Amino acid sequence: MTLQAIKWNKDDSKLEILDQTLLPAITRYVQVEGVEDGWKVINKMQVRGAPAIAIVGCLSLAVEILHRKNYEDKADLHQLIEDKLNYLVTARPTAVNMKTAANDLKHLAKNLKEDITCTLSQMVHRFTNSIVKMLELDIEDNKTIGNYGAVHIQNHIINKGSARILTHCNTGSLATAGYGTALGVIRSLHERGELEHVYCTETRPYNQGARLTAYELVHEKIPATLICDDMVAAVMKTKQLTAVIVGADRIAENGDTANKIGTYQIAVLAKYHNVPFFVAAPLTSVDFHIPNGDHIIIEERPEREMTHINDQRIAAMGISCWNPAFDVTPASLITGIITELGTFEPSKLIQAKKLMRSTEKIDQ
Repeated sequence: MTLQAIKWNKDDSKLEILDQTLLPAITRYVQVEGVEDGWKVINKMQVRGAPAIAIVGCLSLAVEILHRKNYEDKADLHQLIEDKLNYLVTARPTAVNMKTAANDLKHLAKNLKEDITCTLSQMVHRFTNSIVKMLELDIEDNKTIGNYGAVHIQNHIINKGSARILTHCNTGSLATAGYGTALGVIRSLHERGELEHVYCTETRPYNQGARLTAYELVHEKIPATLICDDMVAAVMKTKQLTAVIVGADRIAENGDTANKIGTYQIAVLAKYHNVPFFVAAPLTSVDFHIPNGDHIIIEERPEREMTHINDQRIAAMGISCWNPAFDVTPASLITGIITELGTFEPSKLIQAKKLMRSTEKIDQ
């Protein structure tokens, strides 16, 4: 059974998230009672992973809408939706999924407001129901990504049962509504009996690999080894890796990909060692409005994440720090981008755009 990072109770519109800052030592769920709580749990990285950020942010808005009863009219509700979505996007700006969802929801809210046949109560129901569907669709898309990735690797790269995969940061059930993106591909390979071993990086400075990915791999009984970030070159030289599979927080139209800091250097090393490098992400992570990675805003995190571990200072007093949360891997270093519509070379992402469902991720 996969881990559940997001709990949604549709009967009482109750939202809880697994506090990932406490893992793996403590398993504790935190209730999210509105948008302010949603912004905080995203910003403080109690919930993280681009798909999960979007889902929790939007569900926090659904909670607020459903628990508030005193709307003057549809215009009043529409204004609240606009304001709250604009606020949620600021919690962590690099991941595009929240922005994409916000834009879709703004469009939906505008249409509902202008629809004279739609009452205020119907607007509330249709708007919040579309958010809840995001949770279900994310799990479906993740499983499809996992299957496409596993089949591609089986058909093009490995001998039966011999996949040896390196992954970076956390891209599993804890980063999504369930199953995972890059870790979903790994999970799918394991289920098919095609996985020999996984190597996961610790992912400094926040240790998502050591704390979260390792936790998921142990939970799923997937054969795996944790390595330090500076061991990647040695692993590639000595362990005969089949592929690197990572996630994405934002992908530009040309395939340049922003992901957790350290991804870029892994891609460079993979190129040198002739190891195929794959990105696994839903199409909501592709920002077709920006031509390349130079336009991706990179979030910078507090110095304390580098200087302290569990409130214990590990860095010299007085040293300055630079703590970007993400870096951008050039499309030229990426073998393929695995999506819910198949695996595409970065230069052919536009084909994925053309193949997108005729119905949007959020039903309008």
